[in-house]
Amino acid sequence: MTTTPTHGAGTPAERSTLVDRSLPFRLPWAEARGRVARLGPALDEILGRHAYPAAVSAVLAETVTLAAMVAHSLKTDGVFTVQIRGDGPVSLMVADATASGALRGYAQFDADAVAALDTAVAGVRHQGAPSMPRLFGRAYLALTLDPGQGMERYQGIVELDGERLADAVHAYFRLSEQIESAVRFAVTPPEGDRGWRAGGLLLQRMPAEGGTATAAEDAEDGWHRAVVLASSVRDQELTDPDLPLETLLLRLYHEDGAIAYEALPLGFACRCSPERVEGLIRSLPGDDLAELTVDGRVDVVCEFCGTSYVYDDADIARLRANDAHRH
Repeated sequence: MTTTPTHGAGTPAERSTLVDRSLPFRLPWAEARGRVARLGPALDEILGRHAYPAAVSAVLAETVTLAAMVAHSLKTDGVFTVQIRGDGPVSLMVADATASGALRGYAQFDADAVAALDTAVAGVRHQGAPSMPRLFGRAYLALTLDPGQGMERYQGIVELDGERLADAVHAYFRLSEQIESAVRFAVTPPEGDRGWRAGGLLLQRMPAEGGTATAAEDAEDGWHRAVVLASSVRDQELTDPDLPLETLLLRLYHEDGAIAYEALPLGFACRCSPERVEGLIRSLPGDDLAELTVDGRVDVVCEFCGTSYVYDDADIARLRANDAHRH
């Protein structure tokens, strides 16, 4: 077997900067919690591996940012996955994040159909990510939580509704989780010596814990105030690599206060491996494996990182023999 590795080197913590971070926080006066995240080099590495059109890269940047923010709430070393599947120019988009901050993502699309949308990088910069219906057609958004350690996996699915990913995420939490939420994304394409950057803010209302009618009214007022203040954040603030996330929270909630917790460093890291690929090959029926064989070789390329795993006839025979021996 020969392998052309393109994995990220090291763990997210080892590669983190002040930019690649997700910061959890709480607003006691609004009975709300949230996460604010900013991606720089980690996002640039993910997108740089694919050379996607600007329209696709912009939405994938938002999707990766969403995965980073939600994965921060995982209690175990699990994986949170965001998947969008549709019948438009972009047929599939996937991003996932681990509880330790490892990010990755990819998309499948019709290059000619995407080019026909005529979405320039300048349009991404000034108008945000392209319209979701134009890119995905009729589509659905699936959010999957895999806690790992043999625990049951949970998945929620909603139709992709609205012009932006933020609209679909808001609908998901309202319909599938019954959680009031507010979400913002901002994406900045490469310019000068800076690569792709993205930022996100996710605010969620915590369940009420009883109390008087006055307390409930105060909590309602607090929640609405928190949402209004969150909506005032500018795209530049979300993506500015020189603005600490803690300072951004202070700007938004300086009057009422926000409690910030330990930030999670983020970075690109792929979980593909020879062991996983070989397990896939051993599981394939002979006819399916024959269809994948070209010039006596099977070439498996990871969609996330581009690593190529090449197996010749001798490798395949060895894997099959080992599998037969185990059974």
